Amino acid sequence: MPTFPAPDGTRLAYRSIGEGDPLICVPGGPMLDSGYLGDLGGLSARRRLILLDPRGTGESAVPADPGSFRCDRQVDDVEALRVHLGLARFDLLGHSAGTNLVAQYAAAHPTRVSRLFLITPSLFGVGIPVSHETRREVADLRKDEPWYPAASAALARIAAEDAGEADWAAIAPFRHGRWDEAARRLDARQSEINEEAAGVFVSGFAPDATRQALASFPAPVLLLAGEYDLNSPPAAVAEYAALFPDAALVVQPGAGHHPWWDDPARFVWTVAA
Repeated sequence: MPTFPAPDGTRLAYRSIGEGDPLICVPGGPMLDSGYLGDLGGLSARRRLILLDPRGTGESAVPADPGSFRCDRQVDDVEALRVHLGLARFDLLGHSAGTNLVAQYAAAHPTRVSRLFLITPSLFGVGIPVSHETRREVADLRKDEPWYPAASAALARIAAEDAGEADWAAIAPFRHGRWDEAARRLDARQSEINEEAAGVFVSGFAPDATRQALASFPAPVLLLAGEYDLNSPPAAVAEYAALFPDAALVVQPGAGHHPWWDDPARFVWTVAA
């Protein structure tokens, strides 16, 4: 994999897949490598995907300073990648927790981003709360699924703050449009998160400052939510979209937290369009 130096000297790696206009992609987790993104459902047939492994994940080196895992400090890593690629402006995509980082990059470098894509975005970095009632409304869309009774009971215990480790495992089907073998393998990737780094990452959120900066963000923004996504319910993602002056919200039918897995053709069409 090609690498480049971050400002602090840490070597960071990325994959380049496909042809066409470059699209820098930041994975979620937080602090999960980009491998689970694959080729984003075939989007590489339309765009050149630049898939970053954040510091301390995948093929990227572990930094000497653990404090550099902070979300706000990793903004400099994205900027270093832009410089390394020789791009004056570029399109930027984040998935899940990675949207916290791309939102802070967009806030810090608004003129460098030509289009911003927030895929099933995390809401913590911009301070949008999600109530248990909102999550329950989304969960109940799955009431005809065979796994629903056990998952629903586990979700209730989580809401009551009476959950055990098994309950968090039991709600895994709610993160996917289909709970099949492919979804189980994808869900298992979450165990590869750099947990220590993830704890530091979230300490770098600045919701008020980020919201204020995004209110004047000049480029168009696509926010894509999954109809079935408990992590990023469509109603909450609509609140996120309202922070921008030029944003489009798309809710992908039948999709969970990884919409390029649930309906690749629809996902690619939406992003490419």
